[in-house]
Amino acid sequence: MTDTPTDFKDFIRIIGRGQRAGRTLTQQEAYQAMSMLINGQATAEQKGAFLMLLRVREETAEELAGFSQAFRAYTPTNLTALTVDLDMGCYAGKRRHLPWFLLAVLLLAQSGKRIFLHGTHEPDSKRLYLKEVLPQLGFDIAQNPAEADVALDTFGFAYMDLKQINPQLDDIIQLREQFGLRSCANTLARMLNPSNASHSLQGIFHRLVDEKHRKTAALLKDQNVLCFRGEGGEIEFNPLRDVTLHISRSAKQECTDVNATCETFITKPQALDAKQLIDVWTGLADDTYANHAVVGTLSVMLVLVNKLEWAQAYQQAEVMWQGRDKTWPVALPDAGAQSTPFDTTGKHYAH
Repeated sequence: MTDTPTDFKDFIRIIGRGQRAGRTLTQQEAYQAMSMLINGQATAEQKGAFLMLLRVREETAEELAGFSQAFRAYTPTNLTALTVDLDMGCYAGKRRHLPWFLLAVLLLAQSGKRIFLHGTHEPDSKRLYLKEVLPQLGFDIAQNPAEADVALDTFGFAYMDLKQINPQLDDIIQLREQFGLRSCANTLARMLNPSNASHSLQGIFHRLVDEKHRKTAALLKDQNVLCFRGEGGEIEFNPLRDVTLHISRSAKQECTDVNATCETFITKPQALDAKQLIDVWTGLADDTYANHAVVGTLSVMLVLVNKLEWAQAYQQAEVMWQGRDKTWPVALPDAGAQSTPFDTTGKHYAH
């Protein structure tokens, strides 16, 4: 085998030869391997072997950086013409609580920032995804950059499905139905930043993965990235748990430890009704957990976007939440249309 692999099986051999003979890929090799996979230069069997070998061993920051470069270079839907302040990849889904982070998005949008959201629906995960929630609240799913631009101008935020942005990456995520396991595609989708926003917020589930995100962002020299362990792996502050904010700004890395903000015992609801988001926003309902989750998530956003210290960000977030315009910003769907509450008591796959 030459120093520069030219056949995809060479990359499988590098990572699959065992602890002694095998090794990890360099960033350049990872870029080359993923580029070949994207361009159809690997068989279906080779793709599955490559992804699952990485899954068992876990990817390094260098490998994730190379893979990210490949998918950023091969994103067919051009969203870079959009004016976006904050990119947020919503790929975990929710199973214990509603996506309260959406209310934090609305608050940040009211302050004049423009937020681009993207995500997908994983097969068999039995989780509640944002693309299912938004239509119940009166928001459309943008199908192309033009529709996203209209939503950004109208509401200050837009959501597009990954299938419309980068179908190759979404196809790999959907392979979970065959593998029964996630691959690195979920991580890469969070890092994609398809709108090339100046700030990127990323939520993860497992310990130490946030540190890997920070190191990957530094290797990519991304302008402003913040990653943290969010509720259920989503980009939402969990007020019941201490958390570390991992930040990388143009390769300069830092960490901030944040304490839990809610000491009240919270019972997980047995069903999630999206309309509760509206009730809490308009003041028809008061929810202790929701209030803390929204303020905490907005605080994380302000730390990233406005470069504030945590205490200052939290104080500002509380003021913004209390002073919000409580009018729901969009007309609701037909009153006769019934939403189906999401059952939280069933079996859900872990991240």
